[in-house]
Formats: sequence, structure tokens, C-alpha cells
Amino acid sequence: MSPRILIAGAGIAGLTAALALHARGFTRVRLIERSHDIQPLGSGINLLPHAVRELDGLGLLDELIPLSIQTGELIYMNHHGDRIWREARGKAAGFRWPQLSIHRGWLQMQLYQRVVQLLGPDAVLSGVEVLDIEPGHAGQTVLCRDRTSEAEIRYEADLVIGADGIRSALRRLIAPGEDAPVGNGTVIFRGTVWAKPFLSGRSMVIAGDGVRKFVVYPMAQREDSDEVLLNWAAAAPENPAAGYARGDWNLPVKPSSFAFDFQGWKMAGIEPAAIMLNSRDTFVYPMVDREPLPAWTKHGNVVLIGDAAHAMYPIGSNGATQSVIDACALAHHLHAHPQVAAALAAFEADRRPKMTELQQANRKQGPEVVIDLANARAPKGFQDSSHVFGPGELEDIAARYVRTSAMERQKINEPSPYWPPSTTAHARQLNQQEVMHDA
Repeated sequence: MSPRILIAGAGIAGLTAALALHARGFTRVRLIERSHDIQPLGSGINLLPHAVRELDGLGLLDELIPLSIQTGELIYMNHHGDRIWREARGKAAGFRWPQLSIHRGWLQMQLYQRVVQLLGPDAVLSGVEVLDIEPGHAGQTVLCRDRTSEAEIRYEADLVIGADGIRSALRRLIAPGEDAPVGNGTVIFRGTVWAKPFLSGRSMVIAGDGVRKFVVYPMAQREDSDEVLLNWAAAAPENPAAGYARGDWNLPVKPSSFAFDFQGWKMAGIEPAAIMLNSRDTFVYPMVDREPLPAWTKHGNVVLIGDAAHAMYPIGSNGATQSVIDACALAHHLHAHPQVAAALAAFEADRRPKMTELQQANRKQGPEVVIDLANARAPKGFQDSSHVFGPGELEDIAARYVRTSAMERQKINEPSPYWPPSTTAHARQLNQQEVMHDA
């Protein structure tokens, strides 16, 4: 009989895990979500090709493409608009799968609707939070609370998956006494705005002055005009007196309180201050992550995935990407190992060392370190980046992060190690095209 699986958290990690488990034949899956309603909150995210490959394995790619922009290039600049480094992205870089820029809430709702379709309307219970777990001989009892009625709810489960984010209740059970999320003295302001496209129309720009950074990219095309929905994020030193809550991604803030810090910046036709002031809703959160854990599992039948396991600084578009990969990897190992404890051990051995290395790389700013280097070496700007960086220096920085984040094109262009090749519709089409070409 299929094990009873309870997933805490109906975000990207938890919903993807439910779909991946269903695809692997696990039928007794239930999700609980602390929020009272599942709504399309948040702003933009990027799904890198190796995450898109996994979502394609779940049959979701054709639904996501119309909701997103296929990112074609990434450009690093200083705040004067001088170009430091450009690299092609997604299919433009030769990957079989695209890089998708998409609204986090839209992606979450697509996943949620598919979960309800496949697992039933009662598969996701909102307004329910985890309190504790009582191990038993036949699985375990998960103690929960209905946040509306305050009533206690008890679930029996053979496996509990903590996909409940950076403030994970399950993580507190695995790592009791852990300190609050770790900050680096920086806050992130973010928002969205409809505007004219810039550069290729599929470009992402990351710019900075050595103290502040600004990221902008399109993530949707407006149906009735040529405008695109721009997602932007701006990093600046934190004002301790502001007292922003750590780990809360949806704190509203007025753009007039921070846009002046970016006054005068201009790159690729984009004026960050104007974009901020024209945005309808803007939010702020301190840049925080979690210390790497020595273990993601407990009792052989409780496991963490996504931000609950490895919350990291938003560098290199790896947050949602790695959550998707975690979910599919976990389903794969549970399918490959009849015993839950053995499956979780294999999953942790597969994913935890990679994510620990990536967390540490992001603390060093990953490839975005080139922006600070450029400003330190040429604070007044430059005509050509070759006057600022040594031969091959930029290429080496980019290549190191590619290896750390497992973004090697040759490996990603292969079928996913977590799915039989036949489950990936687009991979089948590509294979057929290659057979015809070889013939």
C-alpha cells in the first residue's frame, strides 16, 4: 500500500513535490498550508533550465510558457550603464529547455490547480499549521492546529515533508534552538510595473555601484499592447531602526522611502528610480538565509526540502529552481527505495552537499561579485571591461558558479536523472528530431 505522506507547505516546493509524488504512483498525499488562502502573491522569479526540465517531466511546460518570458540574456552593468559582462541564457545559450521569468504567484497557482485536479479538492488544507510530531511504531502523528477555530488536528503519516519555507515549523523540530535567519545587513525592495520592453525584450539586467544593486527583467507580455510586466528588485544597506521582520516576503513599503537612493542611475534605457515610483505595490524584506544543516532528516521519516532545508540569498536565480529540483529528486528516491528511511538517506546524500556549497557560494555573491569588482577598480566608469578585468577573469568567475550551481549545458541537455526519458514530452520531440537529423 502507498505510504501516507503529509507535506507541510503549499508553496512551489510543496506543490511540486505533491505532483512529482503523484507521477511516481504515490496516491495518499495531503498538503497543509499555514496561510488561510492560497493566493498568487509575490513577484518575479526565474526558473533555470534544469528546473524547467523537471517541470516538463510533470507535463507543465506548455502551460507555463504563455505565462512567462523566455529569458535570452543576462547583462551585468555598473550604475553608469557600462557593460561588464553578458551571457546568453536558456535556449539562446544552447539549452534544450528555456529559462522562464514568471510571476511567483502565477506559477504557484498553476501548480495548485494541477494538484487539485489530480489529487482532489481536499488534497490541500489551508489555515493549518504544524505544532509537533509524535513518532510511533506505525508511522507518526503530526499535531496541527486550525488557525481559524484553534482546534487541534491530528494526522497519521508514514512520511512528513517540510516544505514550509524559511520560517519552517518542521525545521524547528529537526534543528531545535536554531537562531533566527541570518542577515547580511542588506534589504531588498521589490515590485512590478507595466512598461515598454528594453534591449532584446527578453533581457535581464543586474547593475550596482558597489553598495547597492538593481535587478530588472520582463516576465509577461501584455495582451492588449506592446508593454511587458517588469519585475525589479533593489538591494540597499539595511536601516536597523526600520525593524523589518526577517523571513517575511510581503511587507509593504512606499517607494518614495527608498527610490531616491537610485536617483540618477540609468542603464539600457532603464531608470530604476522612475520604475520604482511608478510601481503600484512595493515590498521589502531583509536579505537573509539559513545556516547549512548537518542533516535534513529525522527519525527516518521526516525530511526538509526547498527553503526549509536550504534558504539562500537570492543570487543566481536558484531559490525556486532548487526547490523544484528537490521535489522531483525526493519523489525519484522514494520510488527507487521501498523503505522510506533508505529513500530519505539517498535523497539527502544526493542534494544536501550540493545545496550547502551553493548556499556558501551565494554568500560570496556568486557571479554578481563582478559588479563590486568593477566599481572598486573603476568607480567613475569605463569604456571597455577589458580595461578593468584581466584576460579570462570574467569567464573564470562565471564558470565557477556554473559548476557550483550544476548549470553545465551538456548535463542539463540530457534527460533528467529523476524521470524516465519517456515522461518528458519535449525531450521525446527533441530525440525524434535528432534521429531524423542523423538519418
